[in-house]
Amino acid sequence: MAKINENYLKLPGSYLFSTIAKKVNEYTAKNPDKKIIRMGIGDVTRPLAKAVTDAMHDAVEDMGSYEGFHGYGPEQGYDFLRMLIVENDYKKRGIDIAIDEIFVSDGAKSDTGNITDIFAVDNTVAVCDPVYPVYVDTNAMAGRAGDFGKDGRWTNLIYMPCTEESGFLPALPSKHADLIYLCFPNNPTGMAATKEQLAVWVDYARRNGSVILFDSAYEAFIQDEDVPHSIYEIEGAKECAIEFRSFSKTAGFTGTRCAYTVVPKELKVGGVMLNGLWLRRQTTKFNGVPYIVQKGAAAVYSEQGQKEIKETISYYMNNAKIIREGLACAGLTVYGGVNAPYIWAKTPNGLGSWEFFDSLLEKAAVVTTPGAGFGPSGEGYIRLTAFSTLDATKEAVERIKKILY
Repeated sequence: MAKINENYLKLPGSYLFSTIAKKVNEYTAKNPDKKIIRMGIGDVTRPLAKAVTDAMHDAVEDMGSYEGFHGYGPEQGYDFLRMLIVENDYKKRGIDIAIDEIFVSDGAKSDTGNITDIFAVDNTVAVCDPVYPVYVDTNAMAGRAGDFGKDGRWTNLIYMPCTEESGFLPALPSKHADLIYLCFPNNPTGMAATKEQLAVWVDYARRNGSVILFDSAYEAFIQDEDVPHSIYEIEGAKECAIEFRSFSKTAGFTGTRCAYTVVPKELKVGGVMLNGLWLRRQTTKFNGVPYIVQKGAAAVYSEQGQKEIKETISYYMNNAKIIREGLACAGLTVYGGVNAPYIWAKTPNGLGSWEFFDSLLEKAAVVTTPGAGFGPSGEGYIRLTAFSTLDATKEAVERIKKILY
């Protein structure tokens, strides 16, 4: 008889954003005349840059000719894209990353979940709280998390609370952690860590033989000079950290799917080079990102592509400013929105996260994300994204103001 992976049965309910989608669909069915403004899921609204679509059109023409046709590509990505990543994202910042340390993929979400394939099940895992749910759920699926308790925590995970009192930055783990997930600029709180603050984590990982899984998906939104764009700006990080990056928010690839992971060859566990293990995993389980998509991603680094993408990032960061200042004016305590496209707002009058989510949906037809969905320490907060249109962002803020006044 076939047997299932019983770890899946331990998962509480459905994935956070599936639950939100269900609530929104139910509201829409009851209120078909209401115009909903979605500021919950981090999906972008502006189209791909023209430089990107032009490159993809050219790639389509390539695929329609004998000379330009591409079948199976290299699972780790075409060299034309990997070299651009090395030159633009790392060398320009004084970071020495080799082309064979870059692995192009279909998304940082996939990679942050799949990366644990190369680690033993009995590794101890530390996560921030609140946290991007994928880090927790994929480890639960693999059997590392233990059991889900009534307090909303998994018994085998090490939680690092990120609270208002700590500036929403985590303290070092209370006990030894083998794998440590960090995300800066942070999803969901929108907060960022300085070089000095990240150096503390690199030092911890090197002393304890830990591996940092560093999600840098939002680095393009950084505005402050003292906030590093890569963990490899910290000395010694290549010996203890894997970095994940994405074109999704940076260049609008949420529906196009392209990202990359950096696994330095200096990074070893028990004398084994993780670069080789990840290469083996990807060449076995992944067939690579389509040629057309990678040509579009390469155009991101062109002079015109950079100009258009920076304009889009500025557009979203202006939205973030509107949300941050508008909610503060309405009396809410708000964080984030300075180095990240997320705003983390404290719920009013002691309301629970889901209570405030329901109130905003029912009374303002605005969709947010309840902080409790990101972990126990997220209770009492909501997350809003800056990825809507300018007009919708302004209208959503005004609707929220009306129900708060």
